[in-house]
Amino acid sequence: MNIRPIFSSLRKHRIPTTLIVLEIALACAVLCNAVFMIGQRIGDIRLPNAIDQAGISVVTVQGTDPDHARDVIARNLATLRAIPGVQAVALMNTVPLSQNGWNTGFTTDPATKGFDDKYVNVAEYLITSGGDKALGLHLFRGRFFHADEYAAGTLGTSFMPTGHAAVITRSFAARMWPGHSALGKVLYMGDTYSYTVVGIVDNVLRPNRNGGDARSFSHSVFLPVAPVESAMNDYIVRSAPVDRDRVLRASIDKLSKLEPAAVVKGRTFSDIRNAYFADTRSMAWMLVLVCAVMIAVTAFGIVGLSSFWVGQRRRQIGIRRAVGATRGHILRYFQTENFLISSLGVALGMILAYGANLYLMQHYEMARMPWYFLPIGALTLWLIGQFSVLGPALRASNVPPVVATRSV
Repeated sequence: MNIRPIFSSLRKHRIPTTLIVLEIALACAVLCNAVFMIGQRIGDIRLPNAIDQAGISVVTVQGTDPDHARDVIARNLATLRAIPGVQAVALMNTVPLSQNGWNTGFTTDPATKGFDDKYVNVAEYLITSGGDKALGLHLFRGRFFHADEYAAGTLGTSFMPTGHAAVITRSFAARMWPGHSALGKVLYMGDTYSYTVVGIVDNVLRPNRNGGDARSFSHSVFLPVAPVESAMNDYIVRSAPVDRDRVLRASIDKLSKLEPAAVVKGRTFSDIRNAYFADTRSMAWMLVLVCAVMIAVTAFGIVGLSSFWVGQRRRQIGIRRAVGATRGHILRYFQTENFLISSLGVALGMILAYGANLYLMQHYEMARMPWYFLPIGALTLWLIGQFSVLGPALRASNVPPVVATRSV
């Protein structure tokens, strides 16, 4: 098809053509970045977490008397283990995705003085004996803690255990010793604390991102402590998923009776995870809504403009039909015209999409958008344009030659 008449017609309608081009460009820029952000949000929600998420409950006891913490904690642990269906129990300072972040920094250089850029921020999980079974940790290499390592762990200054053993996640090991085994290596925290890596587990998420990216979200270290610290108040109770809710209710009831003055609360880990990602899930749905609105506005704009042009060109269409143009010719004319307009909008839109992504990277710590989102967005806008123009184009192709020429 000769497209010169199409360009000639578009030049006569510069303003509406420009508006549609800009609308398509804006839709392309928003669509590419919004879909990329939706993908990131969905990726966050589906981040793997190498613990028994379906079988874990967390019972928090606040208000334990520090002077009697050793006896109270021992009694609480024994009470929880006696509940039918409980597979393992341990005490921790915090749990993944709880928003209650205990963070510290470690370096591999013992000569480092003070905290500087050599320190890597990491989530600090303090666990008592049986913590690996209570969480359902998956050992990748090395071993878990021995009984004497738990017994040696008491909290010193900076809430760091006085022991010298650590189990770390795979992502943290790769960050600290890339290309080398982390087993037997030493982590340093300030001038006082050092921990030898005795085991590596699959990646466990932190209580929160703490400003890091997806890779650092699983930088975690597990340190053994004795069950004597009142600062630790999260009891991890593991059971079969079918027993979880019953076990949680029984745990809250029994500990509430044992400590009437304490505040006892409990949640399943599934609820903790859902609560953590609630805002992320809402953001993803909001972006879906933005995409839907942009697509609808663009589609209605194309339909409106095409319908307007069909009404204005009835005489031209009738003349073309009278001199031998078929319905297919008229249909292809409007489809080609829309394709050219969409192509101009898409070309400008891809530039805007790339620029918007650079802006978001610089000001909002957003990741770089992969290049393939641009052609996918372009193809989507082309298809939307062709689908939107189909109705007006079919009406144009059905204009009878006689009716059109009588309007002259």
